[in-house]
Amino acid sequence: MQEVGEVLHIANSGRVIVRLSKEIKEGQVLCDKDNQKIGRVTELIGPVKSPFASAIPLTNNLKKISGTKVFSLEQTPVMKKNRRKRHK
Repeated sequence: MQEVGEVLHIANSGRVIVRLSKEIKEGQVLCDKDNQKIGRVTELIGPVKSPFASAIPLTNNLKKISGTKVFSLEQTPVMKKNRRKRHK
């Protein structure tokens, strides 16, 4: 578990906005210092030198997570397999 950033705020859409200090991938799960899952990264936004992450929340305590340090779980994101087959 390594620190990857800090929660800035909750957007009007309900997503968690995180200021990143390390590079992460989309689909990665973010947690707090107590290993409670906070959200799953859906997209990376902003400038390349200081990016932000938009994450779907995985907890109901959204007001308490603002300003907390965020860590990434060591598991790799699961990629969905394209199940459609092309017929000729």
